[in-house]
Amino acid sequence: MLTVDELIEAGDRLLGWPLPLCSREELDTAVTRFGSRRGARKVRAAWARLRAGSASPRETRLRELLVAAGLPEPALNVPIVLRDGRSTPGDLVYAEYRVLVEYDGEQHREDAEQFGRDVDRLNALAIAGWVVVRIRKDMADASVLDLVTTALTARGWRA
Repeated sequence: MLTVDELIEAGDRLLGWPLPLCSREELDTAVTRFGSRRGARKVRAAWARLRAGSASPRETRLRELLVAAGLPEPALNVPIVLRDGRSTPGDLVYAEYRVLVEYDGEQHREDAEQFGRDVDRLNALAIAGWVVVRIRKDMADASVLDLVTTALTARGWRA
């Protein structure tokens, strides 16, 4: 009943961050057991595109958009070391280019405490030499792709 994209979102949640609900091996076993039942082609198509580390369906959709457009695949929610030695996770990380793509949900705007933490964190990332591209849910795909492509190209990525 689910589309391939919905299956990817569900599978990424199972492998999600910070607390995965199962391991990749457990999921591999479940997909193998699924066999040739109705929907097996969709399950296998989604399975090949699952990635551990996504924190939300929006992050999964964003990663899928970037990769489908031919951009490099980002690492998901990996630690970024700051100048003072602390580390902070980044949503979609292009470490080689020091480009971080952050999906900002509503809580980043509506919660004053969260907003304050975000400002401090983004300043620390900038001081550490990172370009941060912030994405909102109301942004058009073309705008997202243009911003991320521009940031990566400015940092040395070539298609």
